[in-house]
Amino acid sequence: MKFLHTSDWHLGRSFHRVNLLGAQAAFVDHLVAAVREHAVDAVLVAGDVYDRAVPPLPAVELYDRALHRLADLGVPTVMISGNHDSARRLGVGAGLIGRAGIHLRTDPAGCADPVVLADVHGDVALYGLPYLEPALVKDEFGAAGVSHEAVLGAAMDRIRADLAGRAPGTRSVVLAHAFVTGGQASDSERDIAVGGVESVSAEVFDGVDYVALGHLHGCQTVGERVRYSGSPLAYSFSEADHRKTMWLVDLGPAGEITAERLDTPVPRPLARLRGRLAQLLDDPALDGREDSWIEATLTDPVRPEDPMARLTARFPHTLSLAFDPEGREEDAAASYAQRLKGRSDQEIAEDFVAHVRGGGSADEAERDVLRGAFAEVRVQAAREEHAPGGEHGPGAQPASGGRGDLR
Repeated sequence: MKFLHTSDWHLGRSFHRVNLLGAQAAFVDHLVAAVREHAVDAVLVAGDVYDRAVPPLPAVELYDRALHRLADLGVPTVMISGNHDSARRLGVGAGLIGRAGIHLRTDPAGCADPVVLADVHGDVALYGLPYLEPALVKDEFGAAGVSHEAVLGAAMDRIRADLAGRAPGTRSVVLAHAFVTGGQASDSERDIAVGGVESVSAEVFDGVDYVALGHLHGCQTVGERVRYSGSPLAYSFSEADHRKTMWLVDLGPAGEITAERLDTPVPRPLARLRGRLAQLLDDPALDGREDSWIEATLTDPVRPEDPMARLTARFPHTLSLAFDPEGREEDAAASYAQRLKGRSDQEIAEDFVAHVRGGGSADEAERDVLRGAFAEVRVQAAREEHAPGGEHGPGAQPASGGRGDLR
């Protein structure tokens, strides 16, 4: 049985203010063509379909067209919600949509209710395990603690119990949205840490023939049976070296796995340039980069005059410009965003404690308080999403940046 494993579409997301909707539509075209070309038996979408809980209307329209086109192919699709999605919004009409072969799995309580497909070798059970907010689902699963490892482990126990009650030889696939230990992150994924612990071990998924993961944006193999498809498009310059693909997975009669990467369309290549402005403008080695989206870091000791205008004269698609002068340990004038780049909410808060004390860092008890505060904000946002009357209750406005964005 052949599966096409994809994830992290992030419909509605832009790239440094460049609208990506056209590129996302081109990916959907490519996805549909790949299903036809490779005679795929099912499509797996492992979460973060949208970029935020309340997506813009053009993104919803593209999603709607994608579902219609997949349904028209007559090929089942299994789709879960990720940490960027609103599970309630994405899951609206799931029962009705399921009749068309589009199976939305957004309710954690239904994780052990698989979509069952069959080939000449028997049944294949596909379990959709949406993103789990530990504090909200701990009691539902009877988990031992409030952590991703605990709730995922408890959910997988339910899945294994259901699988054990099925016909001998039933093969199994799990879709999940999580940060699995060994995976390599990039700058464009939203932090899902709870209590300072965000990753889970791959052993949580033991006993399953294939695990289709979402959340990390780089295509990667955690283990032969545990893989990330990555995002179909680059969403940060940290992904400049990524090869964007989907996994074409062939599940054999005894559960053996063969997997092939299928490249996805690249709207424009990315390049990260570093050096003095004059060097970047004159370097012949950079010929051919004129059509790339550019992130440039200038190292001139003194900031050059009109650097963006001069850069765009050679590289018209320059989107990001930063300064890191040679010989200077720290630029006191660096922008707030530059100084925070790559730092977690917890690290920023601990730095603030050290700053107001004049250098004394937070102790372990204070770090625990900060972790608890950030966890409570995340949990409260998730509770509001599940409250009657909509994501944020009657008359309330959604928080900027979507659910769980603490910055």
